[in-house]
Amino acid sequence: MCGIVGHVGDEQATPILLDGLRRLEYRGYDSAGLAVHARDGIEIVRAVGKLRNLEKALLQEGLPGKVGIGHTRWATHGRPSEVNAHPHVAGPVAVVHNGIIENHLELRSELEASGFTMSSDTDTEIIAHLVHRETKEGHDLATAIRRSLEHVEGAYAIAVLSESEPDRIVVAKNASPLVIGVSQGATYCASDIPALLPYTNQMVFMEDGELAVLEAEGFTLTKLDGTEVSRRPRSISWSPVMAEKDGYKHFMLKEIFEQPRALEDTLRGRLDRENADIATPEIGLSDEDAKSIRRVILLACGTSHHATIAGRYWIEELAKVPAITELASEFRGRDAVVGEGDLVIAVSQSGETIDTLMAAKEAKKRGAKVLAIANVNGSAIPRMSDASFYTHAGPEIGVASTKCFITQLANLLMFSIWLGRRRGAIDNAQAGELVEGLARIPQVIGERLRITHLTISDIVRDFADARDVLFLGRGLGYAMALEGALKLKEISYVHAEGYAAGEMKHGPIALLDARVPVIVLMPKDRHYERVSSNLQEARAREARIVGVTVAGDTQGQALCERFVEVAETSEALSPFVMVVPLQLYAYCVADHKGTDVDQPRNLAKTVTVE
Repeated sequence: MCGIVGHVGDEQATPILLDGLRRLEYRGYDSAGLAVHARDGIEIVRAVGKLRNLEKALLQEGLPGKVGIGHTRWATHGRPSEVNAHPHVAGPVAVVHNGIIENHLELRSELEASGFTMSSDTDTEIIAHLVHRETKEGHDLATAIRRSLEHVEGAYAIAVLSESEPDRIVVAKNASPLVIGVSQGATYCASDIPALLPYTNQMVFMEDGELAVLEAEGFTLTKLDGTEVSRRPRSISWSPVMAEKDGYKHFMLKEIFEQPRALEDTLRGRLDRENADIATPEIGLSDEDAKSIRRVILLACGTSHHATIAGRYWIEELAKVPAITELASEFRGRDAVVGEGDLVIAVSQSGETIDTLMAAKEAKKRGAKVLAIANVNGSAIPRMSDASFYTHAGPEIGVASTKCFITQLANLLMFSIWLGRRRGAIDNAQAGELVEGLARIPQVIGERLRITHLTISDIVRDFADARDVLFLGRGLGYAMALEGALKLKEISYVHAEGYAAGEMKHGPIALLDARVPVIVLMPKDRHYERVSSNLQEARAREARIVGVTVAGDTQGQALCERFVEVAETSEALSPFVMVVPLQLYAYCVADHKGTDVDQPRNLAKTVTVE
């Protein structure tokens, strides 16, 4: 949620800040603004709505200067408006902020009682006034921020300017992401990597409770108590072109078509085909750890939660370890029984999802080991975990996750094979079949992508105006049905529900009539006959059936009004081929309706607030 960009260097800041904010649009926002050290002090330009509105305002105002900060805001405290947009100013201080200040009402009352006047409804303005109060006492900017943050409770990533120190930006973080970029003659900050990639691939990931002073020549990093911290920049392999549309109409479509490449990157170096095993030394769990696990708890939110449902099936099937899936937001809200002997797998595309982060921290505090599955190297959840297993999907710009989801599936399946091998639950032959199948999956998906897109585009012409859609599947197909329904809801705003096919007669069947499309997942697995029976039940209620069927399955296709074919795979690998048509179905419906595919309303890429 929200986006921060900062620049200190020899070039004009405004074009760099705008470019960075543009690359952070995927995070979701409702207003934007810049603050730059200009001729006569700090100048601010803000606007409600898309960045084009900010650009129009800048054409009128102009904003010259080489040191500045920018922000895209997703409203939490205070409605979307220009007065609530960042940056916020108090005296000589300008602040941008991601996160939520939990004690902002208490601090607001204290500041107003001391004579400070608030001009917005935001919690961020509190930080500006706190820092201003400390600078009035004669403290330099870094000290003023340290002293101010002693009073603050909650999540924050902040970047601060002061008119008295025009050659620097001071940044600090707690429970919200912030990265520093370093290049020759310039230093940058941002809430996510893509904002900085055109300018540098040398990144420093800040930890909670740290503060940094950014200057053109470099940065100094300390803890909030002033203790110096030494941390070398990491080289990020993503290239700026990876974050461009590359001729596709939307980022989401590009990222769907990138899935074979993303899977190849995820699998590379991890499939030990000679020994029918998974080579994952970076996981950081020993064979002894694997043998001592008594239960696996999978924590995630949204799309990542659907990946964990598939993960539960794989872990129990291949490793014979009891596994449960938990919505991280619900896990946090109860007194969960978790402790020594439990392995918690925390799954998050960004590695910063606040509910998953806090749930994993609580589980670790109670004695569980935590394994992170995330896409962003050095992000918060991997940092707090005992072990990490990165997906290597590359940057994903579309808010609705596609390639990050499919690479999460790959990591969960690889982990299940790894765990099963070490516990003696699967033999060489079974493991070898799975490893070989995984190795072929990128090619299997890639070979059918274009024909699948064309088929789905044709199907959608007949179904795009449906107001309700039902997705049905069993076993691993159930997890994909949930994901298909979520994708359709996210980007087309059509009401959709995913159900275990056997549950249809326990309620959802009452919704069925000739106006309701039912999308049925029909892999040739142990559930095939029962899914066919459920499909017949839907047909008897005049529902319109769209089947996702294995190529050549004339029996299943005969039951469907329309169908799309996928390659035949083993049951364990079926989610990889089944989910792609569902992603394309959601995309084609949204494109047909003309919705904002890459930035759907009310959603953000990375949910870092509660």
